[in-house]
Amino acid sequence: MKIHGFQKMTMLDYPGKVACTLFTAGCNFRCPFCHNALLVTEIDQAPALDTEEILAYLRKRRGILDGVAITGGEPLMNPDISDLLEQLKELGYAVKVDTNGSYPDRLREIVSAGLADYIAMDIKNSKEKYAMTVGLPALDLAPIEQSVDYLLSGAADFEFRTTVVKEFHTEEDIASISEWIAGAPRYFLQNFKEADHMIGGGLHAHDAETLARMREIAARRIPETSLRGI
Repeated sequence: MKIHGFQKMTMLDYPGKVACTLFTAGCNFRCPFCHNALLVTEIDQAPALDTEEILAYLRKRRGILDGVAITGGEPLMNPDISDLLEQLKELGYAVKVDTNGSYPDRLREIVSAGLADYIAMDIKNSKEKYAMTVGLPALDLAPIEQSVDYLLSGAADFEFRTTVVKEFHTEEDIASISEWIAGAPRYFLQNFKEADHMIGGGLHAHDAETLARMREIAARRIPETSLRGI
């Protein structure tokens, strides 16, 4: 399990928890607006962090930190993700896992084993525009749909979230997404923010008024719809 980033404390990445964040390297998507693109495109340029040192830090921080958020990249593309999660649970931490939903079997495995307390799954766009949005023209959407169905079954505490980009997302797309994921306990629309070393260029955020309308549209299907990053 290769960890390429470590944020020692955050109040933002794990709702309701004082947490740290671990960043895994590698992703099977190529979203042009990815905020952590260096974990996707240049993972060979930086050495992995020492997992034992991270675990030693977490042992000392018990009682100060409540949880650990695992993000990426795509954490579930790592076959040994369960080993890391087991070690975190043995230390007594609540665990949140971010995922793009493309590994439904691994998602079921960690949830059913009690290794993840909270799942945050990205919904990249409407089904019709998914492949374009993630940069994979030949994308098989079936695994994504399986992960959505699994989470909607109530197997885990979770959220769905969409990073909203002017060049990719319209109000009609948000309506289509909200119909697809209706029944979710919570849904977040995250405002796009430009970052260095992005996979794509020339991208922009929607204005606040458009985001507010998008939230209203989604809330018709998912009452607990909120905006982030505005």
